[in-house]
Amino acid sequence: MGNLQGHHRQRRGWRWLLLLLICLGGWNIPVWGQSHPTDLPNPRLDQVKTDTFPALQSHPLPSSLATWPETAAGDYFDQVQPLEIGYLLWSHFPVRVYVQPLTTAEQANDFLRQQAQTWINAVKQAVQEWNRYLPLQLVDTAETANITIWRRSAPLKLERDPNGRPRLGRARSAEARFELLNIQRATAIYLEHRFFIWLRPDQAPLYLLAAARHELGHALGIWGHSSLESDALYFSQVRYPPTISERDVNTLKRVYLQPTRLGWPLARQ
Repeated sequence: MGNLQGHHRQRRGWRWLLLLLICLGGWNIPVWGQSHPTDLPNPRLDQVKTDTFPALQSHPLPSSLATWPETAAGDYFDQVQPLEIGYLLWSHFPVRVYVQPLTTAEQANDFLRQQAQTWINAVKQAVQEWNRYLPLQLVDTAETANITIWRRSAPLKLERDPNGRPRLGRARSAEARFELLNIQRATAIYLEHRFFIWLRPDQAPLYLLAAARHELGHALGIWGHSSLESDALYFSQVRYPPTISERDVNTLKRVYLQPTRLGWPLARQ
């Protein structure tokens, strides 16, 4: 579980963007919707050549989760969906997070600067909250990040209507996607992933924080939703968003006890 900071990345062979949408949202309306990762199609994964995938294996627990005492609050691990690559967990710490800074245009406009700074403060607070349970590190460049968080709507996704005709999906206020890539480390090539989070700034600070907290939960490995409003990963926004709950952390710990193909070297052919 060494830090990737000093390793040189070389992307070889395949790299696939897995457009798995998580949270839906309307214009300044505190509703994400009720979509679940398992409800969304993933046609690209079916086309991936998987004969070089690493075997499913478990990584050691990070110390912050190893010392977490699972409480009687329970969890919602049964709602976390593994993929063909296993569970979406990180194996190298700290996980590096890039938060989009102020742009030149925002710095030149009082309203935009204030809006953007409110967004930055909310996102960084969410990072600090999750850092109690998994080691996270803010970085200054998107290129070195494992998770990048952008201050805008996600790119529109091409969907199909009930008749099978293509159409553009609607804009979301918050969304998380990930991609797989090969990373050269030492003498082997490893299967890794990288997350992208898009979060619009035109929301009240309370809901910005809730959305950032929720999306980071997905990016850290909770690829599913809770059915209880008292959890940060509840499937819909609520009037008074909760902080990270014991159930959220219990679920995260169970995820990190599971096998994955991520973080292991590719099989040789």
